[in-house]
Amino acid sequence: MYQRQVSFPEAVNRAIKDNYCNFNGRASRSEFWWFELFVVILGFIITIANSFLYIATHSSVIGMVLLYGTNLALLLPSIGLHVRRLHDIGKSGWYIFLSFIPFVGAIILIVWYCKDSQPMPNEYGPVPNVVG
Repeated sequence: MYQRQVSFPEAVNRAIKDNYCNFNGRASRSEFWWFELFVVILGFIITIANSFLYIATHSSVIGMVLLYGTNLALLLPSIGLHVRRLHDIGKSGWYIFLSFIPFVGAIILIVWYCKDSQPMPNEYGPVPNVVG
C-alpha cells in the first residue's frame, strides 16, 4: 500500500466542490500544496485583470469586487483544507490560530504543512489517497 499523489485538478476539485466547508478528515500534502498553488495563480490572474480593468475604466471598484469576492469564496475551502492538513500530521485543527502570531506562527505552520502524512490511520480518519 502506498499513498498516491493528488493531481492539480483533483486537488482543486476536492477543496472547492467535495470539501467546500469540511473541517473533518485528512488532506494529503500534495492536495494541500496543489490547492495553494491554485490560489496563488488565481490571485496573480485577478491582479492582472484588475490592472487592465483600472486602465480601461479608471475605477478600481470592479477590480476590488472581483478580488474580494474571490477571496471570500475561497476562504472556507482554504480554512477547511488547512485544518484537514493539520489533522493529516496528527495535530488539532485549532493550531491554525498560530497564524495570528506574527512570523513565528506562520513559520511553524509552514514547517508542519511540509511534513509527511502519518502513515497510519489517526484519530481524524484514515490515510488519504491510499492505493493498493
